[in-house]
Amino acid sequence: MKVPPMYKMIAAVVAALVATAAWYGLERTVNPPAIQHGIRSLSYSIENAENIVPKSDQAAGKLQRITRDLSTLSERTDAIRLYAAGGLYQQVPAIARRYGMSVTVGAWVGPDHDLDKREIEAAIRAANTNPNVRAIVVGNETILRKDKTVGELIALLRQVRARVRVPVTTGETWDIWLKYPELATEVDYIAAHVLPYWEGIPDGKAAQYALDRYEDLRKAFPGKKIVIAEFGWPSQGYNNRAADTGSTIQASVIRAFLREAQHRGIEYNIIEAFDQPWKGKEGSVGPYWGIYDADGRPKFSFQGTVEERYYWPRTALAVTLGFLVSLGGLSLLRRGPTFLQALALSAASQALMAGVAMAALYPFENYLDVGSAIAWTLGFLLMIPLTVMTLVKIHELADVTLGREPLRLIRGPIKPRPGWDVPKVSIHIPAYREDPDMLIETLDSVAALDYPDFEVLVIVNNTPEEAYWRPIADHCERLGERFKFVYLPKVDGFKAGALNAALPQMAPDAGVIAILDADYVVERDWLKDLVPAFADPAIALVQAPQDHRDAEESPFKSVMNSEYAGFFDIGMVQRNEDNAIVAHGTMLLIRRAAFDAVGGWTTDTITEDTELGLRLLRGGYEALYTNRRYGRGMLPDSFRAFRSQRDRWAYGAVQIMRKHWRAMLPGNPSLSAGQKFQFAAGWSFWLSDSFGVLAAVLNLIWVPMILFVGVLIPTLPFTIPILAMFAVNLLHCAMLYGLRVRIPTVQILGAGLTAMSLQMTVARAVAKGLYRDNLPFLRTDKGGSSKKERKRRQRTAREEAILGVGLAGSAVALYLTNETAMTEINIFAATLAVQSIPFLAAVALLVLEALSNGYGWRIAPAVFRPKRAMLIGERGSAAA
Repeated sequence: MKVPPMYKMIAAVVAALVATAAWYGLERTVNPPAIQHGIRSLSYSIENAENIVPKSDQAAGKLQRITRDLSTLSERTDAIRLYAAGGLYQQVPAIARRYGMSVTVGAWVGPDHDLDKREIEAAIRAANTNPNVRAIVVGNETILRKDKTVGELIALLRQVRARVRVPVTTGETWDIWLKYPELATEVDYIAAHVLPYWEGIPDGKAAQYALDRYEDLRKAFPGKKIVIAEFGWPSQGYNNRAADTGSTIQASVIRAFLREAQHRGIEYNIIEAFDQPWKGKEGSVGPYWGIYDADGRPKFSFQGTVEERYYWPRTALAVTLGFLVSLGGLSLLRRGPTFLQALALSAASQALMAGVAMAALYPFENYLDVGSAIAWTLGFLLMIPLTVMTLVKIHELADVTLGREPLRLIRGPIKPRPGWDVPKVSIHIPAYREDPDMLIETLDSVAALDYPDFEVLVIVNNTPEEAYWRPIADHCERLGERFKFVYLPKVDGFKAGALNAALPQMAPDAGVIAILDADYVVERDWLKDLVPAFADPAIALVQAPQDHRDAEESPFKSVMNSEYAGFFDIGMVQRNEDNAIVAHGTMLLIRRAAFDAVGGWTTDTITEDTELGLRLLRGGYEALYTNRRYGRGMLPDSFRAFRSQRDRWAYGAVQIMRKHWRAMLPGNPSLSAGQKFQFAAGWSFWLSDSFGVLAAVLNLIWVPMILFVGVLIPTLPFTIPILAMFAVNLLHCAMLYGLRVRIPTVQILGAGLTAMSLQMTVARAVAKGLYRDNLPFLRTDKGGSSKKERKRRQRTAREEAILGVGLAGSAVALYLTNETAMTEINIFAATLAVQSIPFLAAVALLVLEALSNGYGWRIAPAVFRPKRAMLIGERGSAAA
């Protein structure tokens, strides 16, 4: 039953509603204990304020900011703690006094003795001139950072205590106080920092953990006043073991602690008042400890429920993008999709757009410096094409598994229409330095064709060696007048040039042109079964799949053959439904009149067959495809030859893309929406390998900066898409090979690894295609023709080995050094491991080739010079 177009809208709406419900269900809303009496004290600091001279030009703006900040803070607290005393901090006590706030002054001390003196003098002066200064904290975690010895710090404490009347202490973590009890005798009270996040304590246990540490200090120092001088929790950033972050988590932890501390009468100070974007050196959480953001907006209320910040803007953007992408994707489908197919595509769009939305909003939800802004930009630019390519894969997966059965596929012999005149077929077989025995086998199979009227043009080009062409010429003579030996000693324009040069030899009354590779042995009924399709005047092209008769020769060739089969049993079948098949230069039938109408073969690309097919489709003609095998050729001899062939295909695809990209624009009428989608999707698969290599290299470069510098770790919106694409590719391969190719599981695995092993090869070819023209046409060695070259042309995968080992090793290093069990690092390590697979697969294929062929192999290349004869396209002269 045909699905009405309205079903597309219904599927998109259903997916959007389900996505909205999922977002709603995942929202974290908390209702921690209400706080009635505000906060006892808050840490307050301003970037670089300690280095600004109070009466300088810089001071005015900073002082306005301080005044505004303290006005805001006075609504929630009547006390602040400072960490430095010099510069503009000298003005803070007086400004705080206007708002009825007391101040705990801090004197920053460290390895710079001159700075220590200035800070201590400023702190003493502040305490002696401002009645609202209630205490001085000399040093902040000075012992923890090993900036001072305990003895040096005690000397400073004694110096300050002797010159002021207010209490004097130093700020250290609770364990430092227990480790150095002598410090306690030199201070008026213990200022203990208890920060459960840094100790990996779960948020649900954080408040109790702080209270327990408070009790430990009370037992260790009976009768001594104890203040929890720092307690807090970050609202964003990475987890630290079991300690996670989030705005609702921060609200829950702080409100729970405040409730208990106020109930027990514990003195405390919350770190900190405002977010500090400049504290990036403290890791991803450094900027996010404030209870206000950097613009002075409160992050949470002290009563009632607390919702996650930015959650609903993120939800709205994700669902909207998902809905629009769903409709856009469904509109490209030529055939009406089934409801389940449309729903699957819409659901995938919602899932992937959730990641895009989170990534897009990242700069608005986080504080970015120059480095992190560059990292975000690169990550987002790579994320978009990866997401699009993942959707394309999901489209094909859903189309095959949930969509309709193919309607245009030729499933058997086409019966001739009554009264239809059987056309003469001119079979063209181009050959360049082909093994004569192999080509003779091809000619014998053609001679046995069960078809009444055909001729054969055997086009041997750019082959001066008589040992190659003489046996072919003699065999054509033996086969009779149907077989014309066309010898072209020197011809320009690659394979297309040779085919064009041979056209005058074609019979004037030939109505169909057949293209056949020199290594293909054809079935007797090839022409009899398929040529009747041309009874329909709209049909200009009929394509049968490639297959290979030497697939059982070795495990190496078996996995190669399985990899090829996927395209011809899956991709081509689906493309055929949109009249958008890829013409490939063997087992190809072309209506001669259409061929002439679009200008015949062109020599400006090295994949002339595919380019011709696209021109025929742009000319308004139709193409048909059968997945029945009517001929079988020879597989590439080696992994080197296999990669060389794929390099040519990818390079040619980019050439075609550059030549015909305008035809893909929405307003261009030469192709249907379905055709544009299929060609754009096909090109995206080539491009995806380039993006995959680029992403892998960038991630590998980032690893030492994480390990040794401690910079920003790629966040989940930038790593999950890579893992999602890998998972989709695995599912795509496993399910569609199982449904369409129907080979054993081990062969499916081999096909998948073989396809991945070509990632670097394709990436190089795409890069060349984007900026270089007229590269040589490299012939693919088949039928054992490379064996003579084996010693001189070593197989190499050095770059793949380096990248693969580097990525895998980096994944292991990140995992093993992730002492805080940071989720983002583990996922980034998993991403690196996944990215290493295609590169290591190339090495694995080399090993398999060596084991299959029983001779040595090398990953590093030997120094060699290939025969000039192998560079078929030098100066544009040669064809294959």
